[in-house]
Amino acid sequence: MNKPNKAGVFTIIVLSVSISLANAQLNLSNWQIGVQGGVLVYQGDLTPSALGSYKTVKPALAFYISRVLTPSFIVRTNLAFGTLRGNESLYKTPAYRQQRNLSFSSPVTEISELLVWNMFGNNGNEIGKRFSPYLFGGVGVNFLNVSRSSSLNKAFFVNDPQVEIGLNQDLNRTPPRAIMALPVGIGVEYYLTPKIALTTETNFRYTFTDYLDGFSRVANPAKKDFYQSHTIGLVFKFGKKNQLDCPVIKR
Repeated sequence: MNKPNKAGVFTIIVLSVSISLANAQLNLSNWQIGVQGGVLVYQGDLTPSALGSYKTVKPALAFYISRVLTPSFIVRTNLAFGTLRGNESLYKTPAYRQQRNLSFSSPVTEISELLVWNMFGNNGNEIGKRFSPYLFGGVGVNFLNVSRSSSLNKAFFVNDPQVEIGLNQDLNRTPPRAIMALPVGIGVEYYLTPKIALTTETNFRYTFTDYLDGFSRVANPAKKDFYQSHTIGLVFKFGKKNQLDCPVIKR
């Protein structure tokens, strides 16, 4: 029986150590927590821009807890707080907006459940890349408390009585206190350390109501209201990553 030569023994040892290091580096907990800060942007009848009312953005704060399912997929539970605001008197054109003068404001508390897809399959920094783009979508519930107002110039709309009729109909209707939304968005994760990553996200919420701003009949009842957020944040990855305190092997 032939004895293995020194080169063969050395190769086996190197391979064994490499496998051990790789396993140690990937030994992360399945749980993560994150915090985000940014702005909420209202999109609805009180702004002429399809991209939303960036003249009335308000701050937002969010917290979340995530569970890693695979290197590519994460389930995430979000809790977000912020304020939505719209004021069409800020827009000089078209002229009817300042004459209609609709405005609203509402605090928002959002609870949502998201499925996150890491496009590089790098949820635990398995491939050693600092940048990881991801997509997400899910379902959420939003709790509101809409405050609305209007200083309608009736003389301006004398030839369009439906405006005043629609306004009265809206003011006689109580805005929703809770609505369902479908959040969908895109983000990028950047690893600062093996356990801490910087994130930036854009999150669009599709809603099923035209009364997010408290108005519908006086404006465009055929079009729903939406909102979005732009945030930056940090995610903390719990666990036992790199137990041997070895550097991440980059490929």
